[in-house]
Amino acid sequence: MRRFLPVAMVLILAAAPLAARAQTASDAGQKNARQARATLDAMVQALGGQAWLKVKNQMRQGNVAAFFHGEPSGGTAEYWECHAWPDHDRIEYSKHRDVVQFYIGQAGMEVTYKGKAPLPQEQVDDFLRRREHSIETVVRLWLDDPHTILIYEGQRLVERHLADRVTLISGANEAVTILMDAESHLPLRRSFEWRDPVYKDMNLDAEEYDNYHTIDGLPTAFTITRYKNGDITRQYFLVHVTYNEDLPADFWSVDAAEGRIKK
Repeated sequence: MRRFLPVAMVLILAAAPLAARAQTASDAGQKNARQARATLDAMVQALGGQAWLKVKNQMRQGNVAAFFHGEPSGGTAEYWECHAWPDHDRIEYSKHRDVVQFYIGQAGMEVTYKGKAPLPQEQVDDFLRRREHSIETVVRLWLDDPHTILIYEGQRLVERHLADRVTLISGANEAVTILMDAESHLPLRRSFEWRDPVYKDMNLDAEEYDNYHTIDGLPTAFTITRYKNGDITRQYFLVHVTYNEDLPADFWSVDAAEGRIKK
């Protein structure tokens, strides 16, 4: 027994610094998570608080420019877009609005003068991936999930703006990073990574937000630039935005849209 006591004491003394370091790390992690949460809460308030959280739909009108390998691939096209939370999207293209795309739930359909047809699955997957990793989805679904991990990653520069960087990791191990203006707290950039199902390499999808205007009390980015692996793929220039529109009863009907487009 006399020999055992000194050994036990040594083990206890050796374990004490490890426990202290573990507690310190836990405290630091909790403090970091609180800072991340406070930064995201400030962003929500800057966007309009409860009014923004309760938005039913957003109607956008503007022009879109396409890029290939970061270079413009032509002129701009007029487009109209409606997003209704959580999973209804309708996009119309051309001056006559005679190309209409629907993304409802997990399905994508297109209507033209030729009739209606499913959209290519790769295009649907790309759209749904962005919707599932949008700032709206992250705030409304991820933020209050107890399984979501919040990480404050300090400050960075985004287009000459000092920004706070926060990454959220969902319970499904999906991650989204948001950079918010350090002064206005408005989002400047959202990004996430995804693995290509064919080539298995990682891709980086990002959107940057600029030229904010306040519409119905809600600050709204009128310039949106989309990137894939660092190259610009699309740039949107909005001219008109409204919120919480009363939509026609058949607004989400593919058949109704088909009936209106001239053959």
